[in-house]
Amino acid sequence: MKHLNKLASILCAAAVGVLALTACEGADQYEVNSPDWISQKVDSISKANKVSGLVIPDGHEDVYTIGATDYSTGWWAKFSKYYVIPDGETWNAVFNLNINPSASNTYKNFALIITNDVDRSGDGYTEYGAIRYDYQPSGNSEWGDYLDRDCASSNLEFATDTDDGIDQLGGKVVLTVDRSDPNSFSVTINNGTVKKTYVQNTPLSNLNADPDNSNIRCFLVPEGSYINFLQSNIEPIGGYTSAEDKQPIALSLSGVPDEVLVGSSIDDVMASVTGTVTFDGVPDPVSVSSADLVGYVDGGLDEVGEKQVIIIYNKSFKGENCDKPVYALAKIKVVNELSAFTEKYVCPDPVVLGAEDCSTAWWGAHTTNVKIEPKQTVVTSFTNVTTAANNWNNFVTVLCNADGSTEYAVVRADNYGWGNGYGTCTATSTASSDWATWLAAMNGAHVTEYITNNGDGTADVKAVMTGTDGNVYTQTYTGITVDKDALYFNYTVDGCCLKFDTAVGTADCATGWWSAFSQDIQIPSHTVFTMSFTNYTSGTGNWNNFVTILRKADKTEYAVVRADNYGWGDGYSTCTATTTVPDWDAWRGVMNGAKVDLTVTNNGDGTVDVKAVMHGTDGNDYTQTYTGISGVDASDLYVAQTVDGSYIEYTPTVTMAKRNAVQVGKKRSYGTITRRLW
Repeated sequence: MKHLNKLASILCAAAVGVLALTACEGADQYEVNSPDWISQKVDSISKANKVSGLVIPDGHEDVYTIGATDYSTGWWAKFSKYYVIPDGETWNAVFNLNINPSASNTYKNFALIITNDVDRSGDGYTEYGAIRYDYQPSGNSEWGDYLDRDCASSNLEFATDTDDGIDQLGGKVVLTVDRSDPNSFSVTINNGTVKKTYVQNTPLSNLNADPDNSNIRCFLVPEGSYINFLQSNIEPIGGYTSAEDKQPIALSLSGVPDEVLVGSSIDDVMASVTGTVTFDGVPDPVSVSSADLVGYVDGGLDEVGEKQVIIIYNKSFKGENCDKPVYALAKIKVVNELSAFTEKYVCPDPVVLGAEDCSTAWWGAHTTNVKIEPKQTVVTSFTNVTTAANNWNNFVTVLCNADGSTEYAVVRADNYGWGNGYGTCTATSTASSDWATWLAAMNGAHVTEYITNNGDGTADVKAVMTGTDGNVYTQTYTGITVDKDALYFNYTVDGCCLKFDTAVGTADCATGWWSAFSQDIQIPSHTVFTMSFTNYTSGTGNWNNFVTILRKADKTEYAVVRADNYGWGDGYSTCTATTTVPDWDAWRGVMNGAKVDLTVTNNGDGTVDVKAVMHGTDGNDYTQTYTGISGVDASDLYVAQTVDGSYIEYTPTVTMAKRNAVQVGKKRSYGTITRRLW
């Protein structure tokens, strides 16, 4: 993104004038027309910044309407242009789907028709089939002799054609027909809320009379709706339809950080900023990246304080310099140290979820709901036991409100989920190249899961699964839309059993040195990690208590610190160790059954602090601190615990009663297929 770090005096004055009219709180966005002098300023520094305004790769404007705007178009009455997709190519299209507000039938949307020819009345015309946007497994939402309905899935399922929810299919739709893989064929229909996919692991048959011509033809058919077509990366038969150029009239922003470190650059600040531009006469707003925007900071980033950020967009719909740029304003704080996220280890209740023989059916058991505060990550660890019959017979995480009556998202171990919040997320998996191997390794796999409330209305879920084959598999869901002030989670099962980690060592305190360990938990930069447990000890020596290990992912140690003001390691040599224990003999006697709150802070500057508050059985609190443990890679810090003639027991966390027994989410079933189908 092009930028200036400091505004000219005239820009500062204008910014102050604008702000005098409208308060700017936090990262609130403003849609204000830009005066001529900003247009001149922007034009002088960004003439080369030609922005297409399109939202798909190699997209071209293709603006026309399919169907009557009074929603009167019946089935097979109106058709889009034909789009020819050669073998090895991908068709991307963008259009606005207008759903009748009074529609009562789920099929009142549109269908993608896949054919071998463009003459619908010709003798050689054959249809591969049709894929309608709504998804009704028991209805007629996909059909055709050359399509397999088992290959279709959606995060919105209709049981009948009169279910509620047809309104969720409207808005900007991105359609992708993918023939790039010679061994598969896929279709994706996604409006950001509802995502429907069709993925078959075989190519389409060649229905053309010419065996050397493997092209397919696609067109759209609305029913009781109409389509404002906007863009295509493949030129249709008859050519593109170009609208007159349009001018921007408003800009809104997302991804502006609340705070940045002093000395940061604008590139650092704006790396995640995206914009939404509204153009005069264009029905659908257009998303733009940070590269399309020009950014300024009033006062620069070299001093601590609250600053104004001004982001400008100066292109027309077709990418020309516009007549009058638009801009949006936000506030950020420049700080010496970022406000830390918190990370908390919890042990859900019950500590064994589901029957140990894995006979518990879908949605048959849940843990209690655990709250996740804004800017907090909750960490759990458990052993996953499964029948291994299907990919979905593993742990499932439910993000919901306090009583479970509202689900934001339900996410599985195998790169699949559903819910309104799920529709906005990005799901990635390192197991997707070989699901069969992953599934076999999940019976007895150890899982550490991180569930993060980002504090901005989104949540992330990351599961690190160490399989019985010794391989580590990672599943992530980022950007799930949630209510940041009412975010809870629970676990459920389906043909599996979860055994949560409850202890390190054996209850008789006979575990020897360096022979038992907790899970490794990653602590990101600028994060304060906390965990609570009960410490039991043989009482023989001061060292016969909990021990904290700071190390890298590959087990390289930074430092090892004990409960009794002692430790070792390169990082330990620079730290300051302090304790409030006045009498070690007396302290040792009250540590058997002591409740401990342990805090590990990743300062983000290469140092780590450790603090243990030990609530002794005598009713007194004892504090042990290690400040300034050095030489730490802030991006590669893990904490683990071990014991020595001692025993650690984690207490199950209970914050809300178990969720309602009624199933709110719906599981997708795929029969005996064990590979992911989306």
